[in-house]
Amino acid sequence: MTAIDAAPFSPDEIASESIKPEEYEEIVKRLTRHPNKAELGMFGVMWSEHCCYKNSRPLLKQFPTRSDRVLVGPGENSGVIDLGDGLHLAFKIESHNHPSAVEPFQGAATGVGGILRDIFTMGARPIAILNSLRFGQLDNPRTRRIFSGVVEGISHYGNSVGVPTVGGEVYFDSAYAGNPLVNAMALGLMETPDIVKAGASGIGNPVLYVGSTTGRDGMGGASFASAELSENSADDRPAVQVGDPFLEKSLIEACLEAFKTGAVVAAQDMGAAGLTCSTSEMAEKGGVGIELNLDLIPHRETGMSAYEYLLSESQERMLFVAEKGREQELIDIFQKWELHAVVAGEVIPDPMVRILHEGKVAAEIPAAALAENTPLYEREILAEPPDYAQTAWQWTSASLPSCNEEGMNGQTWSEILLQLLASPSIASKAWVYRQYDHQVQNNTVLLPGGADAAVIRVRPQTESVETYKGVAATTDCNGRYVYLHPYEGAKLAVAEAARNLSCVGAEPIAITDNLNFGSPEKPIGYWQLAKACEGLAEACIQLGTPVTGGNVSLYNETFDNQGNPQPIYPTPVIGMVGFVEDVRKVCGQGWQQVGDLVYLLGSATVTLGGSEYLAMIHETVAGKPPHLDFALEKQVQSVCRKGIKQGWINSAHDCAEGGLAVALAESCLAGNLGVSVTLSPDENQRWDECLFGEGASRILVSVSSEKQEAWETFLQEQLGEAWQRLGVVQEEELKINSSVGVSLEAMRDRFESAIALQLAE
Repeated sequence: MTAIDAAPFSPDEIASESIKPEEYEEIVKRLTRHPNKAELGMFGVMWSEHCCYKNSRPLLKQFPTRSDRVLVGPGENSGVIDLGDGLHLAFKIESHNHPSAVEPFQGAATGVGGILRDIFTMGARPIAILNSLRFGQLDNPRTRRIFSGVVEGISHYGNSVGVPTVGGEVYFDSAYAGNPLVNAMALGLMETPDIVKAGASGIGNPVLYVGSTTGRDGMGGASFASAELSENSADDRPAVQVGDPFLEKSLIEACLEAFKTGAVVAAQDMGAAGLTCSTSEMAEKGGVGIELNLDLIPHRETGMSAYEYLLSESQERMLFVAEKGREQELIDIFQKWELHAVVAGEVIPDPMVRILHEGKVAAEIPAAALAENTPLYEREILAEPPDYAQTAWQWTSASLPSCNEEGMNGQTWSEILLQLLASPSIASKAWVYRQYDHQVQNNTVLLPGGADAAVIRVRPQTESVETYKGVAATTDCNGRYVYLHPYEGAKLAVAEAARNLSCVGAEPIAITDNLNFGSPEKPIGYWQLAKACEGLAEACIQLGTPVTGGNVSLYNETFDNQGNPQPIYPTPVIGMVGFVEDVRKVCGQGWQQVGDLVYLLGSATVTLGGSEYLAMIHETVAGKPPHLDFALEKQVQSVCRKGIKQGWINSAHDCAEGGLAVALAESCLAGNLGVSVTLSPDENQRWDECLFGEGASRILVSVSSEKQEAWETFLQEQLGEAWQRLGVVQEEELKINSSVGVSLEAMRDRFESAIALQLAE
């Protein structure tokens, strides 16, 4: 083998790999020589924010990561929690934002494929997919193209691979016009007796490459994901991968069969940074080295260089460490599923990643230098909130036009409610979820659109074990809240996710987060990230929902015509899972029968600050988001869960965007029944605040009239004065005092057709 001897790179060549000048100096210092082209590329992807979290890792250390249920926390392909009776759930969320901005269909499709591989790499069979999506306004043709392409990509991959897409969220705001957010979450049930980890071990053990072939697609995807989007980003289409869901279906089956043999020592998905990431992370986690011969890698293009092999992000590929002598056993399994499987290397004692190509050493780097001992930037946090936030906090509702019980500015409250129901962020997402197969595998208990969280039945491998256990899942974040007040907004995101689980009767257990932010190198961007992380940490501690892993997606910015950066709203999406003891005792959001009594659990305190009403009707983004009282939040959620378990509660729905009036309308539409409600705002409260103000810790429930006495006694004992009886379920109209009177037909017309109408423009 020939030793590496490389000449220095020019500043432009260094910058082309997204490496800073001072980082290049550190690379030379660690190698005691200049890197060659392949090595420079390896450092470029592994030292990107997407792979090494160099700006965010110091902030993530404050997250709680342990509980009695957490079996695997951050650092592996996905988190794993214990559901009892030998049932273990793997789950994780990740982003594919920049690829989806450039190529919406493949960007979203491969985002789904990648998160599924994170699940089955652990030895779990994927059982559900959720997503969290953000786009610009639908009156923009580019937004409509990206939105349609993303939904089609998610549908194509999820439906084809046979995993149900059971829930999620979709928001539209001009803040995401240039940089959409496409976050995909997946859940899986462990099928192997032991959790499969990524750390390589056993000197001399063979390293197997399995799955699809390697091509030039996805080149430098990790670096692409760690840079701002610009008008030249379309030129980076090679950084967008191309997926094959049918091949991935075979890969799922082959991997799970292989894991059950016990011959697999370690496994790693080849996602971001491809072979570079999988070899270096497996070696570093095991404290060993890996030697890999690129000449043995199955490929679909000729003349590929070591650089191209190492940075390719071709999809549906895995790297295994196998027990020596049992490699053929594994190869036979993959060949049965018509997949490639070859011995391409071995575990070595030196903690190095050594890459061979065409009879030479193409790269040789200490594994820790790529995967663990990477640059870290602990930046200074602004001592005072930035001007935009301080200005926003000075806003008060006194600046709004006067209103009364009948309406405002010549509009009735009924007309304004219908406008809100037609807002794409509030309107029915049926146009989206009807394209997804949400019932494949036959374990979906609550269908999309009918409940605040998805519920999936979990089936043990042993049919003799009878269980009605289930798992609930949701994705949540109000980016506008986080923009206005990152600390409070992040706390509210965790609380809302837990509240949505409680509304179906599930006990919140743990979260996976996807931190979508702008550039951390700018003072405001880092302030938003740091304060949001602080809020997430506090909320997770208070609510007992540790973080098991997730993804950080920074540099979500585009540039306007003047070259000014336009960051997205800071959007720390919370993917939360909850335990359902009995799937026969879960709850949807729709009214169930005429005559049921309607109650509001929680605080009467609301605000128009940061509300959907303020943004849509008054075109104003200002104020502070609602205040969160953790003690009340926990008590309200506990009461809701106990009420569902006791059989008292027939429906439950979180009061979120649009406030109480919109929550009432959504429960009417979900149950195809009306409601008559009487509100009594105090003398200092505006009518629009009463109807459309937003607050934390508020759940709308309905209860059978014959259970009124027992229910209200329970409420008084548990919540004191923090509840109200609002009214009664009726036939075909939503009626609130003399302020609102809207038929189901009128609400449905606006609510269900809003997105389709805008797409048709």
